[in-house]
Amino acid sequence: MTNFKDLEVWFVTGAQLLYGGDAVIQVDAHSNEMVKGLNESGNLPVKVVYKGTVNSAKEVTAAFKAANNEDKCIGVITWMHTFSPAKMWIHGLQELKKPLLHFHTQFNKEIPWETMDMDFMNLNQSAHGDREFGHIVTRMRKNRKVVVGHWQDPKAQAKIAGWMRVAAAWADAQDMLILRFGDQMNNVAVTDGDKVEAEQVLGYHVDYYPINDVMAYYNAITDQEVEALVSEYFSLYDHDPSLEQEGTVAYEKVWNSAKAEIAIRCVLKETGAKGFTTNFNDLGEFDQIPGLASQRLMAEGYGFGAEGDWKTAALYRTTWFMSQGMPQGCSFLEDYTLHFDGERSAILQAHMLEVCPMIAETKPKLEVHRLSIGIDSETARLVFTSKQGTGVAATIVDLGNRFRLIVNKVECIKSKPLPKLPVASALWIPMPNLEVGAAAWILAGGTHHTSFSYDLTPEYWQDFAEMAGIEIVIINENTTIDAFKKELRLNEIYYMLNKALC
Repeated sequence: MTNFKDLEVWFVTGAQLLYGGDAVIQVDAHSNEMVKGLNESGNLPVKVVYKGTVNSAKEVTAAFKAANNEDKCIGVITWMHTFSPAKMWIHGLQELKKPLLHFHTQFNKEIPWETMDMDFMNLNQSAHGDREFGHIVTRMRKNRKVVVGHWQDPKAQAKIAGWMRVAAAWADAQDMLILRFGDQMNNVAVTDGDKVEAEQVLGYHVDYYPINDVMAYYNAITDQEVEALVSEYFSLYDHDPSLEQEGTVAYEKVWNSAKAEIAIRCVLKETGAKGFTTNFNDLGEFDQIPGLASQRLMAEGYGFGAEGDWKTAALYRTTWFMSQGMPQGCSFLEDYTLHFDGERSAILQAHMLEVCPMIAETKPKLEVHRLSIGIDSETARLVFTSKQGTGVAATIVDLGNRFRLIVNKVECIKSKPLPKLPVASALWIPMPNLEVGAAAWILAGGTHHTSFSYDLTPEYWQDFAEMAGIEIVIINENTTIDAFKKELRLNEIYYMLNKALC
């Protein structure tokens, strides 16, 4: 659907005219060489564009206003080559609306012990200038990412690359339309929330779309279109040969699943929506839950949330967008049932049907089985178990006075066969273990739905929370319940006071 090739991150270098025009020329040359090196490293997913050296408040403000007005620009990297008086950055920082990364680096890697003189010292003042700049950003309470390291160091480049992915996903969220095919499941609190506040804070626009309006697309689909997609199913996925037998109930269900996928994709494309939700209580004239369609559309990058869960649908889209090109995959998942086994106690993650095949350990199998929830019907789905390895589960909850992003590192482990539960599933141990991880998640108010990724780390979500200006709590291998409770209490005080002061 989308990638990073048309996006840019702008690089702005800070200096001043105190040291003379020759010094500024050298600063400009060094900056160009650094940007060229960053782009040629192969480690950054988004192109860096050098936007010059700024030497005055007027130049800073002009650069940041231009960044705001350029759709391709998803963020700004700043670096102070020399000492750059921070008062000249105030008006520009007041204007800047794009994510900010402060790169604390310098052109030279090592101190030239034998040749360093005062001219060198005056020119190469990043250790000095970056602290001056950092002070004013902190005083202005501007959220930003700080990366420290030499610009040629792969570790520093990896930090920048992660921030770029998050900045790209943040830009994508600012015009994110989520369609709800049906409403929230009756009386469920955690999947709902303040949609107006979500659009103000996170960029999500959530619209209701009558499920029967989808049927107009469904009924207009030609047999040729459906036949082509059904053939694609049979070529891509393992399946019993009997599934290809026309005239059977199973074949009819696969056929209608293909029609549902085509119809939903048409609606999403025509509306420009980036995600959708379904609700098994409100399926209109569909003959089955469009589970197979949801599985495949997630793999294409569309956000999905079950039972009307628009926040998870939006968060999954962001998860997918951040992790484009990464190898392991992501999915919508739901906590289903517990497995108590001492230190290996785990939670089975599944849903009725809607788990993305990107996380499958082996080739998914296309199957048709009865599903008695919602419509009591034979229903097509992809069946598989997930890969093994470490991943991150994330969710956003609405606490009334703020949004909280909850992140849990998890270990996906080998699942035993489930011959009588033919659904896609994952089995994971929430870190540090089920006892602590699950308790912390519950104390934080976490949902039973998550957006899961093998490729992302908690740092990606920390960067996202900084850009959004929302609370984040992280549950990992070092979490203890006492410390976590204290963090939640302190956060509550902070946000209550912050709201009162505003």
